[in-house]
Amino acid sequence: MIKAFLTDIYGGSMPGWPLGSGNNSDEGFSGVNNLGVYQKGGINVDNTNVTLNYTNIEKCNFLRDQLTQVPASVLDPSLNQQYVGEAKFWRAWAYWGMVASVGGVPLILHTQDYTKPASLAVPRNKTSECITQIVADLDSAAMLLPGTYSDPNDYGRITKAAAMGLKGRILMTWASPLFNATGDPTRWQNAYTACLAAVNEATTDGYGLNPNYRSIWYSGQGNPELIMVNQYFYPDHYMNFAPIRPIPYTNGSTGNDQPLLSMLLAYPKRDGSPMEFDTTQLRTNPAYNAQFLTDFYTNRDDRFYATVWVGGTPYPTPDIVPGQTGKETTWDVFQWSATNNAYVNIEPLINGSAAGGDGVGFCERKGLDTLMTAATVVNGAAGAKSFWSPMRFAELLMNYGECANEIGKPNEALSVLYQIRARANVAAGPSNNYGITAASQADIRTAYINERFVEFAFEGFRLADLRRWKRYDILNSEGYRHGLHVALNVGAPLPSPALTSTIMDPTIRANFSAVYVNSLDTDPTVFYNLDLHHWFWALSPSQISLEPSNLPQNNEWGGTFDPLQ
Repeated sequence: MIKAFLTDIYGGSMPGWPLGSGNNSDEGFSGVNNLGVYQKGGINVDNTNVTLNYTNIEKCNFLRDQLTQVPASVLDPSLNQQYVGEAKFWRAWAYWGMVASVGGVPLILHTQDYTKPASLAVPRNKTSECITQIVADLDSAAMLLPGTYSDPNDYGRITKAAAMGLKGRILMTWASPLFNATGDPTRWQNAYTACLAAVNEATTDGYGLNPNYRSIWYSGQGNPELIMVNQYFYPDHYMNFAPIRPIPYTNGSTGNDQPLLSMLLAYPKRDGSPMEFDTTQLRTNPAYNAQFLTDFYTNRDDRFYATVWVGGTPYPTPDIVPGQTGKETTWDVFQWSATNNAYVNIEPLINGSAAGGDGVGFCERKGLDTLMTAATVVNGAAGAKSFWSPMRFAELLMNYGECANEIGKPNEALSVLYQIRARANVAAGPSNNYGITAASQADIRTAYINERFVEFAFEGFRLADLRRWKRYDILNSEGYRHGLHVALNVGAPLPSPALTSTIMDPTIRANFSAVYVNSLDTDPTVFYNLDLHHWFWALSPSQISLEPSNLPQNNEWGGTFDPLQ
């Protein structure tokens, strides 16, 4: 029962696949005119607030307090201490989730006695005090947790590397511009030390970069990349990926995380050089357009093909669309319709079905369970599984590299970027720099911003990264949400639906052109306009009203609490 109680804490704490999160930034498009209020800049206390939630913290406190009273005859002391370490990790995780959003919160470290109302009134602690406590919990957890578990049934439990990795992530954010307004260099040094220690511990324990980027999300035990893992399996805890599957390969949901142009262009070519994109040339120079399409489809690093499914290729599931006799290429591409005065999807014309019709012609592919069909996507299928990693070795490595750059160690920072790109099969090139030309601290910082965009696409990092860097200007400079249509040339024949007919074939690709879409939304008032003066969320007014003297509002929202202290 003790173990079951701890398992319940895992169930309430472990993150899952953040499908649809791309719509929060410049990663994905989940429908016309559905850009969030926050992204459009229309924010206020009522629609940009966080309600503090202590559910899992209370469970962790209760477990820790009770474990001090459990005799060795009931629970082996070493296992007792392991459970304490796991509880401390999840308490730190829960506290950081709130502190990262609003700054300091009330620190409650033991089970509360509801029969003593006065003891329940706990004031907000300073952010620095919360960081100190969170780090102390993680240091203690790292001392108590094993590097690995010998029992296969314990796979997925928190390890020493996970505790050290979370500490590094938190101290890096504490050192970033969001919290570090004065640029205190000691914070970056502390973050560097913590992140390097996490990488070293993980390496010692057998973690590392999975040599095949695509396979990261398809294997559990033995997969070196997964520092933390949420295991999806049939029938108890399966993941159907319905929101990111295109019509007709889904059931009850579709259209989330269709890659925006900014993401499609972020992936480098195989030689490491960036994709060239000139809207004027694209429109006026057929040779330039043809070369762009060739590079776009056939000359990208491995992460592009693992993350993005492109129209004009077979969808990677065994589905056979109703009305078809076998598996066929899905032509989720476009042609100009004078009747509609717009580009329309041609898949229904080719396959005679309801296939296609997606807004951009590209879909998220990362981690997709390719065993499922539209018929089984609702109820799952025997053997269907996926592995979501809220923390993987690549993140530990890039956290360390980013901190190295900030304390004046450019060679270490660049070495990490080289490792990340080498794993993606980017060519080293004659200068052995994998296409990375950054040399100054500022340029390397920009390189990290760009590389994290690609490496962690659709993993829920992008908006949080832009926020901690205080770089919402990157989104605002985009203006509208831009798209790319791959369009059939006027007068060109419709492609064959056969599996052997794909846009990867240069003779077929010659019948298409790339078309820049300035705005995927139909409303000219829908564009990125994130507020550059509000970086922390407000506390929920309804929660403040319960304890106004103990829960002062953040100063960005008219209160007296400074989240930077």
